[in-house]
Amino acid sequence: MTAFWTEADYDDHELVQFVRDPKSGLTAIIALHSTHLGPGAGGTRFWHYAEPDAAMRDALRLSRGMSYKNAMAGLPMGGGKAVILADENRTKTPEMLAAFADVVDALGGQYVTAEDVGISEADMAAVAERTQYVSGLPVEGDDAAGGDPGPFTALGIFLGIKAAVKHKLGKDGMDGVHVAIQGTGSVGGGVARLLAKDGAKLTLSDINADRCAALAKELAAECVAPEAIMSVPCDVFSPNALGAILDEEGIGSLDCKIVAGGANNQLKRLEHGPMLAERGILYAPDYVINAGGIISVTLEYLCRKDKAPCDINEVRKRIALIPGRLEQIWQESDKTGVSPDVVADKMAQELIGR
Repeated sequence: MTAFWTEADYDDHELVQFVRDPKSGLTAIIALHSTHLGPGAGGTRFWHYAEPDAAMRDALRLSRGMSYKNAMAGLPMGGGKAVILADENRTKTPEMLAAFADVVDALGGQYVTAEDVGISEADMAAVAERTQYVSGLPVEGDDAAGGDPGPFTALGIFLGIKAAVKHKLGKDGMDGVHVAIQGTGSVGGGVARLLAKDGAKLTLSDINADRCAALAKELAAECVAPEAIMSVPCDVFSPNALGAILDEEGIGSLDCKIVAGGANNQLKRLEHGPMLAERGILYAPDYVINAGGIISVTLEYLCRKDKAPCDINEVRKRIALIPGRLEQIWQESDKTGVSPDVVADKMAQELIGR
């Protein structure tokens, strides 16, 4: 593995910890980018990486994104992320989760973890048996904040897409607006259902063809192959799978007016945001539009820490602020000619004291 401090994505991270527990088979990386505003908060990703360097890049990029996301969402949390390096069979055992929980606990509250790709509510419940520094736990009742953050992430993205459509297309609703959605899991599927209910025309894609077909049937949408979704002629392209898809080739294939979705780190490199702007494509910075999930798990964690009830309406009220933050970014971008991603980065860096 390349020394992490030589990685292009190393950004004066406060802590990068490589974890190996041969007995349980755990191999993981925990990265804390900034604790300027509070403990580093961010989910744990369970993923098979073709090479260890890719896992390190993910940890560095995702933790920095969490610093920016939490700051822009007005949360008293810093940015952190963990990645567990899965084998090709995605083998996950109770012993592995227990070993990971012990590492999180040993950090003494510097890092607060939650669900991410490959990690479920049940996994977080298992981790919570050995450490208090965890959120996204199952909750009882419909009026309590917490649990799976996916639906809250989807809600924020839906509201953000509507704001983008209003800003770019001058439309107050989604009726007849064509949205191409990449990824139909917990987040992408939630976004699709909300958009369909609001009258949008949908084209869907997912590496899980059966899941895509089932959702397409449910919503009277079209399903296309994964390699075709980015070139679908549409009003909005909504990436809700993995990141780093917006590079020269990806941007060149787009036939849309707006990019707005929940995938983290959609831009492969810093130069790709301005490239979108040059093509006249409005971009919703990912860590701003997809903040609904971290808003939910952060409020859940803080309420549990303070032994106070946590009203789901407070979560929804904070998620409802996402369109306003996006509009502020777009207005500044329109005024200065600086691309929205750069505008958002500068705002976030000021908030975390950098």
